Amino acid sequence: MEPITIKVTILKPLLKTWDYFNNPRHIVKWNFPTTNWHCPKADNDFREGGRFDYRLEYKDKSFGYNFSGYIDEIKVHEYIKSHLNDGRKVEVFFNKIDDNTTEIVQVFEPEVQNGREMQRVGWYAILDRFHKYVEKH
Repeated sequence: MEPITIKVTILKPLLKTWDYFNNPRHIVKWNFPTTNWHCPKADNDFREGGRFDYRLEYKDKSFGYNFSGYIDEIKVHEYIKSHLNDGRKVEVFFNKIDDNTTEIVQVFEPEVQNGREMQRVGWYAILDRFHKYVEKH
């Protein structure tokens, strides 16, 4: 299935954006789509071959899931390539626009259970929450 691409431009430096995207103490503060969700736990063994595991769930605990997989390749401050437990590939590119602006481009293979547009909207909601979190802090 054709990958889905989403992107945001963040008015913060690349180094800060990179850290906030990969550091579990920040991940738990932005990695969920809407305010009735949260990310109570994030583990990230941030190295090639390392495992990541983020718990996303409704705040009322009525539903949740683990977003997890393995990091395949890291080019520091440029990109992260990984695959999820189900084998789908995810790539995240960090493009320095200038000293205070970073573009993030996320490319992911969709799963088959939900429609492409629903997945694009859901992933974008999380990326946009990240964008707002980084710019606020």
